[in-house]
Amino acid sequence: MDFAESAEHRDLRAAVASIASGFGPRYYAQHAAGHTPCDELWTKLGEAGFIGVNIPAEYGGGGGGLTELALVCEELGAQGTPLLLLVVSAAISAEVITRFGTDEQRATWLPGLAAGTTKVVFAITEPDAGSNTHRLSTTATRDGDEWVLRGTKYYISGVDEADALLVVARTGPAPSAPPEGGRSETPLSLFIVPADSPGLERNVLPVDLLLPEKQFTLHFDDVRVGPEALVGREGEGFRQVFHGLNPERITGAAQCVGIARYVLAAAARYAGERQVWDAPIGTHQGVAHPLARAKIETELAALMIRRACWQHDHGEPAGESANMAKYAAAEAAIAAADAAMQTHGGNGFATEYGLVPYWASARLLRVAPVNREMILNYVAQHSLGLPRSY
Repeated sequence: MDFAESAEHRDLRAAVASIASGFGPRYYAQHAAGHTPCDELWTKLGEAGFIGVNIPAEYGGGGGGLTELALVCEELGAQGTPLLLLVVSAAISAEVITRFGTDEQRATWLPGLAAGTTKVVFAITEPDAGSNTHRLSTTATRDGDEWVLRGTKYYISGVDEADALLVVARTGPAPSAPPEGGRSETPLSLFIVPADSPGLERNVLPVDLLLPEKQFTLHFDDVRVGPEALVGREGEGFRQVFHGLNPERITGAAQCVGIARYVLAAAARYAGERQVWDAPIGTHQGVAHPLARAKIETELAALMIRRACWQHDHGEPAGESANMAKYAAAEAAIAAADAAMQTHGGNGFATEYGLVPYWASARLLRVAPVNREMILNYVAQHSLGLPRSY
């Protein structure tokens, strides 16, 4: 077991950090406050090959795996510039198209995804389904050679930046009754739907989060797509979705670790310089210990991320590790952001110090892309063998 990071990975971290530090936290905070995309940073990362680091080299990507993409996500967070759409477009859409897409779909979409000139966002969540994928109501029905999509999607990130959406829809009737001792699988399929398709209506979903990326409600009103839009084979959506969800959780966890690193560095700097009486406030255990605890939690989460990445990249089951990494990293990031803000006192809320956007991002990632309660359900059932609770 080798815990040493390779020279290639150290170089990757340094290169990403070099680009991101040229933009920095003030750049990110301004875009987060205005809900405007970080296009300049995205473009620079794409030109350097880091947006598509996990995409096969034959399509212009870096030829790496989820390990490399997670390093990119973490290092961006550590420089104060976390990019949510990297988790969506690169970790979900690119992974799913690479694994399950047709040759034509790969040739059409992967080169742009690799270069960062194309974004494909993921549309799965619905108002009445929550975490229950079996209750998805958006449908895709055949009409000759075409598919017709009808339904509503909710909390879809970055639609205004996207060239296409990877849409999850029912392509058959829901099972009338589950088999004894189990649950029937709702027939789902995935479709690549151009963002400018007729009948696709998008509305900004107002949220109070400080994020560059906007959230949207989508209405599919008889949206027609050709047979080339179907990813893989009809009815294989569950398998495809869950192949994409593990990378989403892992890269989301990596982003959390990066955020934790950034706020802890800011807090340690402040605690080492700020004097109220006759010594820096960092000499007081009441200040130092919460930061030290958060540092420990962050490093432990980072180890679980490395394990989950390794399993995914080697074709091993990664569900347990991905969920544990996501849980641990979100909790660590929240603890780190909270301790950093407490260290700063009133300055923790000041625009000048810019900590609130990172607390908001960390707090969001406790809920999305899967909330901690569903992770605990997963671990209880699959890791401990306890009866299913829902």
